[in-house]
Amino acid sequence: MRRRHKRDREQADLDITAFMNLMIVLVPILLINMIFAHTSVIELNFPNSQSDQEIIDEELQLQVVILDDKFVISDNKGGIIKEIPKLDTAYDYTQLSETMKALKSKVPDKRDIVLMAKQETSYQTLVTVMDTVRSYKTVVAGSLVHAELFPDISIADAPELASEVSS
Repeated sequence: MRRRHKRDREQADLDITAFMNLMIVLVPILLINMIFAHTSVIELNFPNSQSDQEIIDEELQLQVVILDDKFVISDNKGGIIKEIPKLDTAYDYTQLSETMKALKSKVPDKRDIVLMAKQETSYQTLVTVMDTVRSYKTVVAGSLVHAELFPDISIADAPELASEVSS
């Protein structure tokens, strides 16, 4: 009987060059995308129900009502402060920002504001109004910064009578 001898077989080298090239390219791309995928979150306060006595004793409450054809800026003490009509088909965010700056100069310690929007108000309009009343861009010491206006934002439904009475 003949014996078979095992031949010394060489083990094949594992070629992972292509895989390493993929990882070298893929890892930095994924890390860079993580930075751009950062989502900013806005903390909102929802108005709670209060008794009439608490409302009487309450301090000044600023409100921005978003209607179909204008913004109505008011407070709980003196009524309507300013109405800002639409420019053609778009809201006048510049005028809203200027009005908020003027209000902030009158009540510098005030930090909260209530946005009242109708259910038909678009999401983009609501977010733009929130950004407008929260802060504005200004130059301080040669650099562009966001100056604070009213960062504590509450959201409520706009009263149905507001559009009928103020029209």
